[in-house]
Amino acid sequence: MFGTDPGPVPPPPDDANRLTRHLATTPMAVEDRPDPTLLADDWLVLQTRLTGICGSDTKQVLMDFDDADDNPMTAFISFPQVLGHEVVATVVEAGPAVRPGLEPGTRVVLNPWLSCGPRGIDPPCPACRSGDFSACWSFCDGRLAPGIHTGNSSDATGGFAERLPAHELMVFPVPEAIPDEVAVLADPFSVALHAIVRTPPPPGGRVVVYGAGALGTCATAILGALYPDVEVATIARWPAQASLAQRLGAHVVAPEPAEAVIEALAAWSGATLRAPWAGLPVAYPGHIDVVYDTVGYPQTVEVGLRVLAHGGALVQLGVASPARFEWTPWYFKELRLVGSNAFGVETVRGERRHAIEHYLALVEDGTVDVAPMLTHTFRLEAWRDAFTTIIDQGTTGAIKVAFDFR
Repeated sequence: MFGTDPGPVPPPPDDANRLTRHLATTPMAVEDRPDPTLLADDWLVLQTRLTGICGSDTKQVLMDFDDADDNPMTAFISFPQVLGHEVVATVVEAGPAVRPGLEPGTRVVLNPWLSCGPRGIDPPCPACRSGDFSACWSFCDGRLAPGIHTGNSSDATGGFAERLPAHELMVFPVPEAIPDEVAVLADPFSVALHAIVRTPPPPGGRVVVYGAGALGTCATAILGALYPDVEVATIARWPAQASLAQRLGAHVVAPEPAEAVIEALAAWSGATLRAPWAGLPVAYPGHIDVVYDTVGYPQTVEVGLRVLAHGGALVQLGVASPARFEWTPWYFKELRLVGSNAFGVETVRGERRHAIEHYLALVEDGTVDVAPMLTHTFRLEAWRDAFTTIIDQGTTGAIKVAFDFR
């Protein structure tokens, strides 16, 4: 439970880093809570099997932000929270109005968006009608407390628990041949898929994937599988991430210092670098068509703007604390800055269906394989060890970490 008294916690070592110190004071603890019940006739109760720890979970638990006082997203959540929205589970109870095919015993993957359907709002908003469930107009309305997705509404508790509620529109059956360890990666894959298919690379183009965590690894895999004529460079911080990105076919670049990143990407893409009076160089003309920024730090945004080609796109699907960066290349090179939030119904190879359905189909036919991305699993009781493993990923090799309830 997040938003509760953690009780006595041993203090971290004197030389502990910032995130380790935050973990020792985060307002979260394992508590006994009543089992969830059916929230309506078209809802289910699920038994959790595996729950991935999302980057947003990590930022919240580790309080990895500089100043959240004016963050507008606090208007869309409610407390207390049971986190966890990357869930593979088994149906244990189904309401009388639930559609056939979701009977108890069915193994499912969670689509976590608390959009119009789960909220009992009919007719649905324009975003939901178009399949953009993560852009729903009704996140604060209807029969649920405010919340964008499972885990940040006090009514829709998440997968950091043995059981959780879900609306019938929030689950997809998992084919028998796909193991839990692969199905649990559907959410981060879908986030990356949405970013890429909504702002795709041009044929024969060059793209950069900034970051090689879960979103970056999925983006690298998607580009290699669906856009094989596109050259991909992935900026990877840790050895395990870099190794996997290379296996997925990317040219790998180290993330620091920023000037060296720009120089390496310019050399890889054949761009010309121009040196200003002060500060970082800028590629002009540049030859990188899209940067998919899964990190979202001010430095990654600035580097992206400097290496892009004229008219290129920076797609930001990661988010961090804001700070100043030099944004002149944005207007000078007439770049597109595109925010990318989650996923919904997407078009892949001319077929329009939900992103999670695309993932399961692409896994089944062997088009994509991101299974090596799941590096660690923990029991829920060892949640502090799980987050410590994430903090220390440079030595642990963690990419995706999950809680195992089986």
